[in-house]
Amino acid sequence: MTDSTSPPQARRSDSTRNAILTAARERFAADGYERATIRAIAKDASIDPSMVMRYYGNKEGLFAAAVAVDLRMPDLGSLSREDVGRVLVKHFLGMWEQNEVLTALLRVGATNQAGAERMQGIFRDQLVPVTRQVCPDPEQVPARAALAASQLLGLALTRYVLRFPPAVALHPTEIVAWLAPTVQRYLTAPSP
Repeated sequence: MTDSTSPPQARRSDSTRNAILTAARERFAADGYERATIRAIAKDASIDPSMVMRYYGNKEGLFAAAVAVDLRMPDLGSLSREDVGRVLVKHFLGMWEQNEVLTALLRVGATNQAGAERMQGIFRDQLVPVTRQVCPDPEQVPARAALAASQLLGLALTRYVLRFPPAVALHPTEIVAWLAPTVQRYLTAPSP
């Protein structure tokens, strides 16, 4: 069904959702996750705050729907197999260090179904294809990508969300030295 043949209610609903998402993206970008409020987003979208809640449930659900994350994954297929773990850990560490949106999305993903689904989509659409470039067994790509993600997300959780002092204190070169061999093994080693 095209917009010209959609019922007026569906067009209004789509228009309202789009206005909410546009306002949310702008507000989250300007104020950050913690300071952005449902009331401010609703005001920016020229709607009642109850409409935001109706469509997205809560702030976490809205954030998960509004945030687009491009991990700008490196082309692992162009690397020597021995460099894959190091390059991937270094890349993710750089992303986490520079992008507060990823930290907020991890917080939301751990406590909210919409956030978890958003994280799963990022995993499926961005990490799995990169893993496919280097994995020796195509049937193991999803499992190996999940194992690599467990290391990378575990680091992010302890360093940027929970802020464990020893994890925060690690220098980035130490993190790469510790994690790269494990990620490397998950992605390229023969099956156990």
